[in-house]
Amino acid sequence: MRLPTPTNRLRICALRRLSCALVWLAGLLVQGASLADTDTESVRALLNQSAERIHSDVVAWRHDIHQHPELANREFRTGRIVAEHLRRLGLDEVREQVAHTGVLGLLKGDLPGPVVALRADMDALPVEEALDVPYASKARAMYKGELVPVMHACGHDAHTAILMGVAEVLAAHRHLLPGQVLFIFQPAEEGPPPGEDGGASLMLKQGAFENPRPDAVFALHVANDPPGLVSYRAGGLSAASIPFDIGVQGRASDGGTPWRGNDPVHASAQIITALQGIVSRETDLTRAPSLISIGRVRTTQGTPGRMSQVELSGMIRTLLPSEAARLRERLPELIQDMASALGVSARVTFRQDALPVNYTNPELLARMKPTLERDGNSRGTYISPPQFGAEDFAFFAQAVPGLYFYLGVNAEGVATADAPPNHSASFFVNDEALLYGIRMMLALAYDYLVGEHACVQPCTMASVDE
Repeated sequence: MRLPTPTNRLRICALRRLSCALVWLAGLLVQGASLADTDTESVRALLNQSAERIHSDVVAWRHDIHQHPELANREFRTGRIVAEHLRRLGLDEVREQVAHTGVLGLLKGDLPGPVVALRADMDALPVEEALDVPYASKARAMYKGELVPVMHACGHDAHTAILMGVAEVLAAHRHLLPGQVLFIFQPAEEGPPPGEDGGASLMLKQGAFENPRPDAVFALHVANDPPGLVSYRAGGLSAASIPFDIGVQGRASDGGTPWRGNDPVHASAQIITALQGIVSRETDLTRAPSLISIGRVRTTQGTPGRMSQVELSGMIRTLLPSEAARLRERLPELIQDMASALGVSARVTFRQDALPVNYTNPELLARMKPTLERDGNSRGTYISPPQFGAEDFAFFAQAVPGLYFYLGVNAEGVATADAPPNHSASFFVNDEALLYGIRMMLALAYDYLVGEHACVQPCTMASVDE
């Protein structure tokens, strides 16, 4: 292929600018918009003003959802409220009962452009609320066969209310949007009940990212940081979570004559110790922080002193996707070698509720960093340390480039070290901080759409060469 000369590049670039301008102007004339609307700074200011106006509604929605929390795969009321809200806004498509109780809403802007997805999770936790607030939860629900208290102890009520507000603002200004916005209200982020499937992986299996497929996906999570403080991290932000079970089968013997059998308790102790060597001696911890934990040991099939089987349950966690694959392969190898050397047999089973690394795409983060750090969107930012907790958003970020960030929602003047953490019975959400969440999600969606839209960005020599 013949490459254009520098002179031809300039001509092509000028023609592309003219073509883009004509298409943009035509869109404005059709929608009756003013030329001032083409100024992205003016649009951002308009979105921020709209965020301030919707803030009180978002607070009211959060209080209502907080007062009526629902456990994973049982978010019937919350999903219904969300779906009715999206339909009232006139979204182009609203789909209910995705992954049992999830909701998808699609908003088509009036100008062509990419597709961006915004996600909020809806489920609560089996926690008894300790907060003394007018909207405190008194809810009870069945959990693992028991009637338990339920609370939004992780802030998913805030996520849902914020995204409802973002949907309302963007729907009111769809004539300014080049592209489409997919709103994802996800159930079962904390994990589906035993024996059920659910969450982000099931939403994807049921076509959440099909027709249209998003070009990027964004999500926030409230945290016990000062209000409005935002943190993010390129690469692995929260760890892969890979639960496993090990069954060690020996041959029972009396405690007074252990040489007549093969003691599975002794073998299990050796296996537990050896597993730590995978991390401490085989893993480059400067590159891939990882851990292997055994959280349960249970003996079966025998009497004291005459055990024939031991069951172990544990977890692999790591912040590097390639290391997750390596550890998953290496763990059974070591266990089988140890079992053979100790004269017992062992089986390893990986459970189905594994989560991948919650990975923020570095290129996407670099592109959106000015948005995260813009005055008014936050009250400051910092690079988050890696977290060994797991996050279901990881499946979405595995399917398309994703960006996940934390938003501080403490009471004013309360430091992180002094505030109850997520999953605590006293976890507190400062309603004033929700405004930063609305602004940030609006800004990420709009800036991404505008940044990808060829008729908004200036034509460059690089774009012609490509």
